[in-house]
Amino acid sequence: MAVIEKGSFEVISRSPTQTRRIGMRLGEMLQPGDVIGLEGNLGSGKTTMVQGIASGWGSYDSVSSPTYVLVNVYRRLDRNQLFHLDAFRLENSEEAIDLDIDAMLDQGPLLVEWADRIKEALPENYLWINMRLINDEQRDFIVNARGDRHKTLLERFREDIYGA
Repeated sequence: MAVIEKGSFEVISRSPTQTRRIGMRLGEMLQPGDVIGLEGNLGSGKTTMVQGIASGWGSYDSVSSPTYVLVNVYRRLDRNQLFHLDAFRLENSEEAIDLDIDAMLDQGPLLVEWADRIKEALPENYLWINMRLINDEQRDFIVNARGDRHKTLLERFREDIYGA
């Protein structure tokens, strides 16, 4: 078992509902340019987390995994957009470059499932959630950040979940 790196924190979810609620708290904080990388094997809760994030962000669109279209765009009433990229079918970071990630980030936050597959194509600053399936009822999330904005986001997220 690895030690959690300094500046990171761990969250344990005991149900899909709890995972969505955790995501909702993060979604409320997102701004254009924010990158949330989700890493984890099948069943670790990535899409469930995205559902919560999109809901907390204020999306009125239903959330599904964009495995076949690669990117889903969710909207709010104020016309802002949230981008949801599923990198599962991408072979490498070079394929992700064609998606014009910078243009997405100019318009809204970006959530990336299977982010580890295209890490080199993502900006150097991000909030990263490593998700692990423990059993049918439990998921383990390790959250860390790179860059000032995302470190601030991580700290606000941690405080919102655990208190000051």
